[in-house]
Amino acid sequence: MRGKDKRVFKIAMTGLLAALSYVAFTFLQIKVMLPGGDATSFHLGNTICVLGALLAGTVCGSLGGAIGMTIGDLLDPVYVIYAPKTFILKFLIGLIAGGIANQIGHINEQKDKKKIFRLAVIASVCSLGFNVIADPLLGYLYKLFIIGQPAAQVALTWNFVTTGTNAVVSAIAAVILYMALRPVLARAGLFPED
Repeated sequence: MRGKDKRVFKIAMTGLLAALSYVAFTFLQIKVMLPGGDATSFHLGNTICVLGALLAGTVCGSLGGAIGMTIGDLLDPVYVIYAPKTFILKFLIGLIAGGIANQIGHINEQKDKKKIFRLAVIASVCSLGFNVIADPLLGYLYKLFIIGQPAAQVALTWNFVTTGTNAVVSAIAAVILYMALRPVLARAGLFPED
């Protein structure tokens, strides 16, 4: 792709990933209401954060996942106050996944399917493992110091449960989807140079 075509493609991919992460978070979600009007949820939004970074490149994938899930927060009265935290954490999920797969492993240049699979698994596990720790802890601190929520301790326990479950499901789904979509996109010449 030439310069202008590449920019248009990256903008389109970022928008597509934002839409997909919004749908995966908003409509493929089981919300768990907590004391004090707070909530946490089981969802598939993180799948798109990782998948986007693997397929569309680190920056496009990170932005797409972060934008889509932040929009999901902004449009939900329960989650609206968490939108800044969501943007930062989801961007970091993509950044870690993309950094490992693209910058360190050069996954788009690999031909060996086993090595591609291993890189996708490592990138997924590392990025979502980061989220399992960072999301509940940052959420706890956010609730405690910024919005002063008294139920921060109860929310912390529930957030570890939902975030851990989301991480396992999202890692499996992201790797399966990546391995299925990679050959199709490779034949079409749609892998980015990150």
